[in-house]
Amino acid sequence: MRQFRFLLSRRWVLLALAVVLLSYLAYWLGQWQFHRLADRKERNAITVRNESGTPAPVGEVLAIGRPVPATSEWKLVTATGTYDQDGTVVVRYSTRNGASGVDVVVPLVTDNGTVLVDRGWLRTDNTSAAPDDVPSPPVGEVTIEGWARADATGDSTVVTDGSTRAISSSAIADYLGRDLLTGFVDLKSEDPEPDQPLVPVELPDLGNGPHFFYGLQWWFFGLLAVGGFVYLAWDEWRTQGGRPARASAAGPRRPEA
Repeated sequence: MRQFRFLLSRRWVLLALAVVLLSYLAYWLGQWQFHRLADRKERNAITVRNESGTPAPVGEVLAIGRPVPATSEWKLVTATGTYDQDGTVVVRYSTRNGASGVDVVVPLVTDNGTVLVDRGWLRTDNTSAAPDDVPSPPVGEVTIEGWARADATGDSTVVTDGSTRAISSSAIADYLGRDLLTGFVDLKSEDPEPDQPLVPVELPDLGNGPHFFYGLQWWFFGLLAVGGFVYLAWDEWRTQGGRPARASAAGPRRPEA
């Protein structure tokens, strides 16, 4: 064991501690990625179930002052009412396949309250197009079907001059000065159909993402740190002559006559 006493030196002890810390960090980050993968699979399962389910009245899913729960995200809902075109808000900087445009959000007044409806996407070179620049919704009573969505949060939800960067029913309610159901609806269909339809909203990506491979990569880095430490220790032992010399298979050589 004396051959490995160099491992007790300050340099090697500090190196060992660094390897332990790096390995633990890599293990923790790998676990974190696998937990994110599990969460994503759970959300995808909820989304698939909600997207293809039987439509529910919007009043059963959205309500004033009640955030949309994760289990109701992308739930199919239906509502009948009239669009309030004067309350139109556009969502700036919305791109599709590299093309610039805006999403068009219009309040729908129903017997269960007023709900925001993202009617779809409009291609335009002006990413801050005004509400007056977008096509009008159907006039009169209209029945819509769409997916319930939770509000966005943060500074991007601020509404200025009828436009925003992300949809928040509370921010738009303050801007319009009226009560709105919490959350909004991504439009799937409306009856009657508009004279100028918009590009339908995009459904969420249901892939598992890169979390599995990221988790494996972190664990590999942890094993690499341990393997590197073992190699360096072996190289130090070999350099110090710790490896015993192998005796010749032919035995000791005799002196020549």
